[in-house]
Amino acid sequence: MRFAVVGDPVEHSRSPAIHNAAFASLGIDAEFVSMQVPASEFDSVVRALRSGELDGVSATMPHKQNAFEAADDVGPSASRSGAVNALIVRDGRLIGHNTDVAGVLYAFHSVAADADAPVLLLGTGGAAAAALLAVEGREVYISGRDEARAHMLAERVGVEVEVVPWATPVQMATVINATPLGMAGEHLPAGVVERAGALVDMPYGDERSPAVGHALALGLPTADGLTMLVGQAVEAFELFTGLRAPAMTMEQAVRQVDG
Repeated sequence: MRFAVVGDPVEHSRSPAIHNAAFASLGIDAEFVSMQVPASEFDSVVRALRSGELDGVSATMPHKQNAFEAADDVGPSASRSGAVNALIVRDGRLIGHNTDVAGVLYAFHSVAADADAPVLLLGTGGAAAAALLAVEGREVYISGRDEARAHMLAERVGVEVEVVPWATPVQMATVINATPLGMAGEHLPAGVVERAGALVDMPYGDERSPAVGHALALGLPTADGLTMLVGQAVEAFELFTGLRAPAMTMEQAVRQVDG
């Protein structure tokens, strides 16, 4: 079997290391590679899936909308979020899933957030849509630079929230950073982490983000972007193979990747 993560850029992706470690641990004859595919050339990925050259793909930026549109059928999370990040072939049809929701839940549970604690979600894009689905039913505040987009996101996903101005802290909230802030060393707005009860930071890069470093220094329960990456990979692996994912092996693999 052959799988791939497709994106542009994609060379930074740790998905091949995670999945290949899982295949090896279970003795599965399969490989997971990275493929740099410009946004305008996603049709080549669809052809590879339909021809059997690929058995499944993980789609990262800028392809989550392309993957959604290419799918013959989509799962509930993909339908509500409007994005697909895993495509598999079943009986000749392309089935789209959004495993980012599972990734956020995996990271959220890892910080053991108080069930009654509010959630402060930063961001209004596709990552925020997945996060919103993951915390549905809790007391949720959304903060984005464009408040109109925050309202539109909540309406589109169908989750009841309160929209607050950008950079507004919420006392003892579990903060979910669904923005790119931190990937290039940027800080979250002042006060947001200081008044939080826990942090789930979705971006990841070669270095620990300032938000994660700050939260750890404050003694807050913290999950970084690599934790979320493993969580979504666990669900993707199980969709790809039909087998229970070796989550501990995948956790170890993602932390061993250099640079």
